[in-house]
Amino acid sequence: MSHHDDPFDSASHFGPCGCGRHANQAEHAAATTAINPCDAEQLTLRTLETAVMRAIFPDDSQRRRFLRAIGRNTALAALAQVVPFGALQAMAQEGGGALEKTDLKIGYLPITCASPIILGQANGYFAQAGLKVELLKTPGWALVRDKLINGDFDASQMLAPMPLAISMGAGSQPAETYAASMDNLNGSAITLSMKHKDKRDPRLWKGFRLAIPFDASIHNFLLRAYLVQHGVDPDRDVQLRVMAPPDMLANLAGGNLDGFIVAEPFNQRAVYEGIGFIHLLTLDLWRGHPCCAFALKGDFVRQNPNTFAALYRGMLKSATFLNAPANRNAVVNTLSAPQYLNQPQIVVKQVLTGTYANGLGVVKTAPDRIAFQPFPWPSMAVWILTQMKRWGYVKSEVNYKGIAEKVFLATDARNAMRALGMAAPAHDMEDATILGQHFDPHQPAAYLKSLPTVSKT
Repeated sequence: MSHHDDPFDSASHFGPCGCGRHANQAEHAAATTAINPCDAEQLTLRTLETAVMRAIFPDDSQRRRFLRAIGRNTALAALAQVVPFGALQAMAQEGGGALEKTDLKIGYLPITCASPIILGQANGYFAQAGLKVELLKTPGWALVRDKLINGDFDASQMLAPMPLAISMGAGSQPAETYAASMDNLNGSAITLSMKHKDKRDPRLWKGFRLAIPFDASIHNFLLRAYLVQHGVDPDRDVQLRVMAPPDMLANLAGGNLDGFIVAEPFNQRAVYEGIGFIHLLTLDLWRGHPCCAFALKGDFVRQNPNTFAALYRGMLKSATFLNAPANRNAVVNTLSAPQYLNQPQIVVKQVLTGTYANGLGVVKTAPDRIAFQPFPWPSMAVWILTQMKRWGYVKSEVNYKGIAEKVFLATDARNAMRALGMAAPAHDMEDATILGQHFDPHQPAAYLKSLPTVSKT
């Protein structure tokens, strides 16, 4: 039974889908539930009702016989006399205690990856959780890192590898930092200057000057892997330059760059400006890859557990809203506004809807160009750690599983998602296909040894 199913319906089943038309009960619930998946109050109450009925009737056949005998309404009325559903729901919504801190400062970069943070504020999800949030637009990732470490930000958007790098002291002083959820999946691309429209083969890129947003970025690691796959040494055959996204556009237009890999909307903006074309979407390298994460310091989480839980609820509600394709057009105006992304609406719309011009006269469709699934898979962190080791950002031996599970808060995410009636993975590790090669997160050392290298001769 999914948390979406009515536990007082004698036709609903605990366990596999009862109708036989869906792979599992979660899919059945998604197809048949009358509850709005964005309505957290309904979902929380349903979750509580389901938990109580599971406890009373461990044998599901007894529950169904009981309900057929006395009826749904009678059963509800009887249980309501002894089970305070209303009070339990209120506790679940409020996180079980008073907020330790209500005024929060959250940092973000003006890219579409920040959409859950922006809409958490704009749509009132943070306010509903009892929080007064100030969003602070920040120009670069190094500044985001420093402000979170120094306590100027209570939480912040970060590139997915950054909490791992910060926790390990790679590139900065070590500071325990968590990736509480994913801000987005996919949502990036490789863009080349229009003068290179006849150089689609990366083997022709030797000598190129290519920009990346940060060393500790999925962009850096995916680009490096892509270049090596085509016989190009990312440390010798090309120049990789760390650059803020707006500067990438200016340098591409000025002829100082041959291309870049970065989050949206800057790839689409290059097309809009007529200065570049989209070579490929990063989802073509790894479909469902992490891009940005919602990050907090470890001491903030420990000192403010109820505030952390409230902030988490706001982020999950925002992600749920954004991940529904039907809601994408409705948020274009908000996200495009000067105080947020400050981009032409048509640019943001093409990113969010996945129907876009590639700069070479072709309109393409990629519905999952950007996704907002929030679960922070530790297996994603394991892959990132293999790349940090591969490229020398980490010199010592790496406890892949231990670090991944400590920094990417899968257990907290799972509990918070289930409390809101959202489907959450039951496990932490998931295999992936990355640049056409199978990645098993349980065998990171073997995976690392199997990766191609570029001859240094």
